[in-house]
Amino acid sequence: MKEVIDIQTEQLIKRNIKIMWIANFFIAGSITMVQPFLSLYIDSLGDYSTSYVQTWSGLIFSITFVTAFIFSPIWGRIGDKYGRKMILVAFGFGLSISLFLMGFVTSILQLFILRLFMGIFTGFISMSQALIATQTSKRVAGRVLGTLQTGSITGTLMGPLLGGVLADTFGYSASFQWVALVLILSSFLVLFGIKEYRIQEEEQPVQYTGKQVLLHILRHPMLLIVMIMSMVVQIAHFSVQPILSLFVVELNGLTNVAFYSGLAFSAAGLGNLIMARKWGTIGDRVGYIKILTILFFAAGIVYFPGGFVSSLWQLVLLRFLLGLAIGGIIPIRIAYIRQEAPISMQGEVLGYNTSLRFFGNMIGPTLGGTISASFGYPAVFLSTSGLLLLCGIIMVIAQRRHPELVPNHV
Repeated sequence: MKEVIDIQTEQLIKRNIKIMWIANFFIAGSITMVQPFLSLYIDSLGDYSTSYVQTWSGLIFSITFVTAFIFSPIWGRIGDKYGRKMILVAFGFGLSISLFLMGFVTSILQLFILRLFMGIFTGFISMSQALIATQTSKRVAGRVLGTLQTGSITGTLMGPLLGGVLADTFGYSASFQWVALVLILSSFLVLFGIKEYRIQEEEQPVQYTGKQVLLHILRHPMLLIVMIMSMVVQIAHFSVQPILSLFVVELNGLTNVAFYSGLAFSAAGLGNLIMARKWGTIGDRVGYIKILTILFFAAGIVYFPGGFVSSLWQLVLLRFLLGLAIGGIIPIRIAYIRQEAPISMQGEVLGYNTSLRFFGNMIGPTLGGTISASFGYPAVFLSTSGLLLLCGIIMVIAQRRHPELVPNHV
């Protein structure tokens, strides 16, 4: 396999990475602005019981990922064939329209429908990772994708805090309108700033059928396991998301609840920001599978004490530690896919990976809302811990059964 990159092309790739970093920062920041108060917004739409709000918070949070689950492989295949730039632009405009209209809903059903529609255009971050992955050498994929992820992490870090401040100051509807504006600006940034390029690894570009892509995944057991683990990790991680704001209220009361919810969300982002690029670099050197296994166990251990916290500062500290542990999981698993899938099917394979992640996103919030309504908030943290530890165990078993599929480096 050859990777032909001249100096001019290398400069173009570096420029694309910088622009996508900025775009991911704005996209992630905008989307996460609404997360801390989404359950509170649902509660403001009527006079509902706590269990009713918890259940609908999970459903509304997760319904976006139903359509995202369906469309991700389709977008991935289109990207492989025609390029990803215009798909990213369409994502930005679609998200902005969806979120703008959410600021004017008068019922839970209207919000539910808009979140469902939003799922068609959800996947900007994943598509940008696919775009950069196809421009990146396998030797440094972990470091480059880890660097790119710091853009979305920084946005995720700042978004909830800013969203909390906006919600407390101007109300929920105005916050949705600000988010829509930033998303439109991000779309224009990609439209006028990105020039698409793809590394040439094959002597002649190959067009793979959908069946060939699926067979490639099924014939590589470790690749298949990593993709399935993507789904399980999202189930575990997103089971906490819809109830986190409500848990903050239980711990700290109603004073500046949107701000403190944003603080709890952002603490994980800070830890993630610190370690994402470092984990990617370590993965390039040591091996992606080994590092993934370590991170699954670390995240599971950190989640466990969340079921026993009694104050807000304890929750924030654990969220920060979680970010340190989980910061490398996304770039490392994408770098592994970059390593194991031919360049001409990268987008579709990553599309299936994204689809599985969205399936986890869909199940996780519903599961978390149901568990919290039945057994209380601590049970959500304990079950999440168990799922992540299970991921680590499965990875250990897989490595023992397929040691030939676990290279130490590219």
